Amino acid sequence: QVQLVESGGGLVQAGDSLRLSCAASGHTLGIRLMGWFRQAPGKEREFVAAIWLLGSNTEYADNVKGRFTISRDNAKTTMYLQMNSLKPEDTAVYYCATKIGLTIPTIAGMYDYWGQGTQVTVST
Repeated sequence: QVQLVESGGGLVQAGDSLRLSCAASGHTLGIRLMGWFRQAPGKEREFVAAIWLLGSNTEYADNVKGRFTISRDNAKTTMYLQMNSLKPEDTAVYYCATKIGLTIPTIAGMYDYWGQGTQVTVST
């Protein structure tokens, strides 16, 4: 089992920045992929960004590319999402997720473990 805890959400104004964290614990040795997803009210959960723990390759959704940066610490147990130039349409609950093994990073259903989510609200 892997436990994930997100933190860092909050209420900000458009153009501001936030940094989300996702701390992983438990049986983390097999984790190969970590990702961020978000879900706005009335919408489906959507892919935001992902990072492979071997090699640190990353992938981003087109609507956050150039504004968001995903990273992880050297111990590979904490993942971050630096969000700059936030827009009202970024408002959502942000979830971190992990995959034991490899998969297509953009598909939520392929991940094994999920955090409880952290709310990000961007006002105009």
